[in-house]
Amino acid sequence: MVRNLVYVVSNDTDFSNRAKTWGEQNGASVKTYTPDQWEGCFVDPANKGKPGFASPALASGTGGKVIPFPGTEAGAGSGAGAGVHRMNDLEAKAIENAISVYNGNLTEAAKALGIGRATLYRKVKLYNIDPSKARRKKMAA
Repeated sequence: MVRNLVYVVSNDTDFSNRAKTWGEQNGASVKTYTPDQWEGCFVDPANKGKPGFASPALASGTGGKVIPFPGTEAGAGSGAGAGVHRMNDLEAKAIENAISVYNGNLTEAAKALGIGRATLYRKVKLYNIDPSKARRKKMAA
């Protein structure tokens, strides 16, 4: 059984209400949070300030996986030009990260990234990413 769940994090109540209505009309459960509520609910206090967060899917044992977005390290964005990356570089890093997390399994990596498998194959070729590195890394461990 597939369960569609949408998280909306916004201070704009009008936007949150429109997003909730849209999600429910499209068969999804929608949870709305302010940024403060999101931070308080999902960040493990032991890991505060570190990239990533504890997902409710992970906490409930449903088997979901959270792949932190690259470039979210603490301090990114402070100072002039700090934390600014080209979109292609971020996309390539996200793809490499997902492939690594799923040990070279491109089908699972594509699902985690929310893109089609063919799209992932095209982007792997575009960014010259070698998925076999992740497979070899798994075998060596």
